[in-house]
Amino acid sequence: MYTLARPVLFRLDPERAHNLVFSALRALGPVARGLANLAWGPPDPGLATEFAGIKAAGPVGLAAGLDKNGVLARFWPNCGFGFVELGTVTALAQPGNPKPRMFRFPEHRAIINRMGFNNGGSAALAERLAGVGRLSVPCGINLGKSKVTPLEEAVADYVTSTQRVHTLADYLVINVSSPNTPGLRKLQDAGFLGEIVTAVCAEAHGVPVFVKLAPDLTDEALAEAVGVATQCGAAGIIATNTTIERHGVPDVGAGGLSGDPLRARSLEVIRKVCRQTDLPVIGVGGISTVDDVVNILGAGAVAVQVFSALIYEGPGLVSRLNRGLLARMKTQGLRDLGELRAAVRLQ
Repeated sequence: MYTLARPVLFRLDPERAHNLVFSALRALGPVARGLANLAWGPPDPGLATEFAGIKAAGPVGLAAGLDKNGVLARFWPNCGFGFVELGTVTALAQPGNPKPRMFRFPEHRAIINRMGFNNGGSAALAERLAGVGRLSVPCGINLGKSKVTPLEEAVADYVTSTQRVHTLADYLVINVSSPNTPGLRKLQDAGFLGEIVTAVCAEAHGVPVFVKLAPDLTDEALAEAVGVATQCGAAGIIATNTTIERHGVPDVGAGGLSGDPLRARSLEVIRKVCRQTDLPVIGVGGISTVDDVVNILGAGAVAVQVFSALIYEGPGLVSRLNRGLLARMKTQGLRDLGELRAAVRLQ
């Protein structure tokens, strides 16, 4: 169905197309969930994985940014996601940056966005999730800083959101790496990052806290950020966010690039992070094929997340990745994902 709908959707402004699809799926409610479950359904039990004490149904998760306000929280598990990450949400509701703020580049299978954390606020997300109840797969919530909050007050901003949502999340993510909120990436500096991680971990009351880092950090800055996150109590790292580099994609001004052009750099950063810490690492950036997933798992990541490829291939992508991974494991006589990661490392 998505193959038929995509040409029509791609004639529309990307954000309008996104909102149209979300409105339709939300209106269909249980019908959409039922059809998705029949078409794709949960991952095979052989793909189950665990990280930071979280038991995920499979290694392919939904990346933050697609469902900021959790309006389709109950839909995503039916597509085959092993875990779901909602957000980014901020302490204050905010409209985001001026439009247009999302751009597709089909010839590059890439997207540039400068959305600016447009969301209804962490209080609204907490209320929605309280009504939905626990999902059938682990649910992460990605937290950002409100645009109007000065950097010097960032800790309190993150803490406010943590207090609102931590009882509804299986894990939390500190997003200090989006390029679309002025000054936000400065929070990856050791001083800021240490304070934020320490405060959020204290208010999370045992809920695992991950830190999401940018692909544009220098090797020294990356190592420092990973070290600070580890020392201050983070349970894991998510690598990477979007990049301010263009990698041959036409420049449309400010914004973060995601999709295929990010693949090589993301894999490079994931490999470096996995060498720098024993914390679990979730890899994201340019993932659209089984080979991409295998390469990231082989680099040391425990799981992956997808976003941009969903725009180009539709939700059936997740099931195809799951089936492809299972087939790869069976062909090689491997019993689980741990053996797959080990086998790839030895190649």
